[in-house]
Amino acid sequence: MTYLRLGAASLNTTPFDWAANLRNIRLAIEEAREKGVQLLLLPEMCLTGYGCEDVFLTEWLPTKALQLLEEVKGWCSNITVALGVPYRYQGDLYNGACLIHDGRILGITAKQWLANDGVHYETRWFSPWPAGRQETVELHGESFPFGDVVYELHGIKIAFEICEDAWRTTSRPAIRHHEKDVDLILNPSASHFAMCKTELRKELVCTSSALYACTYVYANLLGNEAGRMIYDGDCFITHHGELVQRSCRLSFKEVDMIWADVDFANRRFTPQPIKQDALDKETEFAKAASLALFDYMRKSRSRGFVLSLSGGADSSTCAVLVSEMVKRGCAELGTKRFLERAGFGALAEELAQQELQGRAAERYIVSKLLVCAYQGTKHSSDDTFASAQQLAQDVGATFYHWTIDEEVRSYTGKIEQAIGRKLAWQSDDIALQNIQARARSPIIWMLANLNNALLLTTSNRSEADVGYATMDGDTSGSISPIAGVDKEFVRHWLRWAQQALDYPGLAPVNGLSPSAELRPLEQTQTDEEDLMPYAILVAIERLAIRDRYSPKQTLHLLQLQELAPADKLKGWVIKFFRLWSRNQWKRERYAPAFHLDDFNVDPRSWCRFPILSGGYAEELKELEGEWIIGPPSSWKSS
Repeated sequence: MTYLRLGAASLNTTPFDWAANLRNIRLAIEEAREKGVQLLLLPEMCLTGYGCEDVFLTEWLPTKALQLLEEVKGWCSNITVALGVPYRYQGDLYNGACLIHDGRILGITAKQWLANDGVHYETRWFSPWPAGRQETVELHGESFPFGDVVYELHGIKIAFEICEDAWRTTSRPAIRHHEKDVDLILNPSASHFAMCKTELRKELVCTSSALYACTYVYANLLGNEAGRMIYDGDCFITHHGELVQRSCRLSFKEVDMIWADVDFANRRFTPQPIKQDALDKETEFAKAASLALFDYMRKSRSRGFVLSLSGGADSSTCAVLVSEMVKRGCAELGTKRFLERAGFGALAEELAQQELQGRAAERYIVSKLLVCAYQGTKHSSDDTFASAQQLAQDVGATFYHWTIDEEVRSYTGKIEQAIGRKLAWQSDDIALQNIQARARSPIIWMLANLNNALLLTTSNRSEADVGYATMDGDTSGSISPIAGVDKEFVRHWLRWAQQALDYPGLAPVNGLSPSAELRPLEQTQTDEEDLMPYAILVAIERLAIRDRYSPKQTLHLLQLQELAPADKLKGWVIKFFRLWSRNQWKRERYAPAFHLDDFNVDPRSWCRFPILSGGYAEELKELEGEWIIGPPSSWKSS
């Protein structure tokens, strides 16, 4: 038998949510059987969830997973199913891929290369399996091979690579599989989302099937599984270098499946329509962040979101993302199913009674899921109030507004009485700015508590780099949706969203210069005057943090880009490194953030840095005194 119908399904899992994970596995198997799929690939660790973290170190979790594997076996009559499970062997825990055929376990393959960089720390929980080693194990009275296994089924040879295994160019399992004439390689993955990453995956999978003369099937997890990581549900079926089928990523479904017919006796295949998936960063961000918010809300059993809407770029982005969550979820699932999954089933009846449909229905749903408040002071401008109000109306959010001058005067008066003097902008600038941001926090938290809602924090990655935020003020919140992207991207995305996503309410936002509006209006405070141009900040960030260059290397590489006069660049580089090193304590306390780009500055997921350090003192001293490289007219010493 050389002709098989292959399927790959992405699943929206949650760490040790056994009922939900099992339900999704069963739904995938039933859907595959309905479609006539003979072999179905499910993602890595889909039984337990991939993000169990230190719960993997317990004895009970892997044990329970194997007990529940018995239940899964019972659903696999007349079909072959591959799925990820943890397996403990001789005291060590392994990341495994189990192959079940017609209700019987054929074996469990153990992962050989563990992901241990960037956002991954697999070596904390799992042991790597040595290449070429195979043992016989027993589970519930059934014996089967474990380790580095090649299976023969349906007249074809089958083997696994598990996620990271495939990214090892010189020592990956596929090299040995090819030597054994393996026809089909299955890759169950838990590969985190990052913008533009899908094309790298597609190239890897297609190239692998060409290099190793095989059919290669790949299945990824889907959704915001455990809080920070987003999985895009990428699934691919490739055959001898050709893409046969792929999924549309970032679905709101619990199970999303692709399938295709493959003739293993023929290197060519009959072309079929391939699902189209938008690849631009702007759409990817909208899809990923809105799906992540949806999963975060429903998995935390929250009743929507509360947002301090300032009229600026960051809070406006958060508001649009909640609106996009509703629009995209309703479009894909249907309004009734979307509301049921979100935990707002009764809202569907309200919509029906009011005969609301389309955009009107979406705006009504947003009014129930998103509450915004503009918290002005005497330093706030009419422009930002109008901007906030217009955007709230555009998306349909419930909108309140009040001033906090009374609270600020109360706090300030108490301090002035205690220290025996008046506070002045000339001597107390930072304190007078921060008290305004902090005074906003208690009341917006109160609104969130009253609604049993998540308070959205509006910090972006550029502000996190340099600590341009008030701790316990604008950093207060339950989740920080845009902390994984820089300010330049946020500003660009809002201009794109105004047109591409049809939000005319963004026009006032896009016409404003970013400003904290914490100093008196006559000082015309802007963020870039306080810090540096955001384009420069982003360029420094990528060299210093993502690429890990020293201050001197960063400056020299920036000068080659000719972004600004050399002496200005040197001042900005020095300022960046000083602010970065003294503000790690803030990054340690930021609300959880989504991983969206190729790096982030969240110490829990990508970038670890000491809270206390030498602060690059020697490196910056050396930099301050050196001659600047550049055109002769710009050479000077500072």
